[in-house]
Amino acid sequence: MAEHPEKTRYSDEELEEFRQIILEKLKRTEEDLKVLRELLDSNDINQTKILSFEDSAYSYQRDHTIRLIARLERFKNDLNRALVRIDNKTYGICRETGKLISKERLRAVPHATLSIEAKKRRSS
Repeated sequence: MAEHPEKTRYSDEELEEFRQIILEKLKRTEEDLKVLRELLDSNDINQTKILSFEDSAYSYQRDHTIRLIARLERFKNDLNRALVRIDNKTYGICRETGKLISKERLRAVPHATLSIEAKKRRSS
C-alpha cells in the first residue's frame, strides 16, 4: 500500500474557488462601507442643523457607525491580504502549524490564517 504525502497547498482550481468567495465578500463589504459612510455623512449634516453634538443618542449612533466602518475596513484589509496569499499560492496554510486549513473553515472565514487546531491552542 503506497503512502500518500500530505497535501501542502491547495490546487490552482481550489485557490480560484476561494478567490471568488473572497471577491464576493469584498464586493459586499464595499457596498456596506458606502452605505455606512453615506449614513454618517447625512446624519452629520442633519444633526448639526437640529441638535448639538452633545446629544447622547446621536453621539452613540455616530460612534457605533464609526466603529462599524473601522471593523469593515479591517475586514476588507484582511480579505485583500488573503488575495495576495492566493496569488503567492500560500493561501490556506496555517501560519502556526504549516498544515492546510480546512476548506470548511476557509469557506466560512476566508481570511483565516490559523487552523482550528492552532486557534484552540491559542485560547487554551
